[in-house]
Amino acid sequence: MTRTLADKPKTKSKSNSTTTTGQTIRTFRSAVKYLNSLTNYERSTRAKYNSTNFGLARMNRILTALGHPERRFKSVHIAGSKGKGSTAAMVTEMLRGCGMKVGLYTSPHILDIRERINVDGKIISELQFARAISAVVKVIEKARAPEPTYFEILTAAAFHHFAAEEVEIAVIETGLGGRLDSTNVIMPTAVGITSISYDHTQQLGDTLEAIAKEKAGIMKEGIPVVSAPQSQGVRETLERAAEAVGAPLRFSDENVAFSYRFEFSRTAGRHARICLTTEHSRFEHLHVPLLGAHQAVNCALALNLIDVLKIAGLPIDDQKAMTGLAELRVAGRMEIISESPRILVDGAHNAASIDALIRAIGQNIAYDSMIVIFGCQKDKDIAGMIRRIQLGADKVIFMSTGSPRSADPAELAADYTELSGKMAQVAGSLEEAMEIATSAITREDLICVTGSFYLVAEAKRKLSSVTSN
Repeated sequence: MTRTLADKPKTKSKSNSTTTTGQTIRTFRSAVKYLNSLTNYERSTRAKYNSTNFGLARMNRILTALGHPERRFKSVHIAGSKGKGSTAAMVTEMLRGCGMKVGLYTSPHILDIRERINVDGKIISELQFARAISAVVKVIEKARAPEPTYFEILTAAAFHHFAAEEVEIAVIETGLGGRLDSTNVIMPTAVGITSISYDHTQQLGDTLEAIAKEKAGIMKEGIPVVSAPQSQGVRETLERAAEAVGAPLRFSDENVAFSYRFEFSRTAGRHARICLTTEHSRFEHLHVPLLGAHQAVNCALALNLIDVLKIAGLPIDDQKAMTGLAELRVAGRMEIISESPRILVDGAHNAASIDALIRAIGQNIAYDSMIVIFGCQKDKDIAGMIRRIQLGADKVIFMSTGSPRSADPAELAADYTELSGKMAQVAGSLEEAMEIATSAITREDLICVTGSFYLVAEAKRKLSSVTSN
């Protein structure tokens, strides 16, 4: 049974007896129903970002009651504004290529909540998911954590599952921020910080430095940190944070031999190749499996993290890591879901990600004109996203993401017209948006659906079958 991001869970807990609930969770359906009854900050814009709503006390109590499963495997912790999922996936595949049993915890999901919890390339089964949620819920009363959140339960369930599956190492992506994120209870072997840009400004702050400070909250004493290249203000913030906790920090483009270039071949099409050499590792002419210059940057960060893990004693072979990386595919990122018409979906959800997407499309995909179907959440840097869209789109259709946090599409269209001087259209549904788009395209044109993973999920559910019709 599939559950999607388009589902609309309630934002207030209605669970009065966690013990009773735990005893009744025997199926995937009941596990999802229980989760959907909990406070879900992924769908709420009103919650204040503080230690009461987002603190670690509940998580620590739950994990203590579970016997601390998070201490039974090594981990890599990754935070940042863009590129977290791609970087985490790259690190995971390289570790798997070296023969390790690897867990991967990411968010959000696109079509199925089980996508968030992955072991050795396979998402958790429905039965395993139900058992993991049940195990967590059964200890909540003992943990004195009567009102956990959706993300806390999922995170604890992921750790429980990884421990039960005896993974050697897990790659853990933060959900929101870093300092107060539910994942920030682990003691990782390495920490990665991807590119910092404006995102979740209502919760994390309205300057890049404030956002960086929250992301840097996952740094811990003595744990090596690798950061992607950052703006000067963000760099200085990360350096101060690392010094304050005693964490060694390096940037992925410094003190290493690093270069990348774009190539074209009949078998691989347009792609980037990178070379990165450190004192301990040598990665030469590595084919970046994901499209775009930004993915070359993410790949450099992932390779640096692999280097750190090798120094820490993990059994890593450079060639095996590169072979593993070649197998990587990430859903919802520069993904073509239909060829006729050509439809590309991408979960870019902040200004920097939209900018990277527009550039990546221009570098890698040939088209005559591009129609963008766009929806985003109201707490995003809307002006920044719209500014980037108008640089690459020939026509824009705005719609709701289907989330309670969705920005009003009519307001988005008005902002777009004011900023660009161009007209835009508004659609009441994805079907209407596609009807508008397909009436205006030729065979060589491209339709791009972006702005939110909620919108990507809807597009994949409804439009992926277009080519088979």
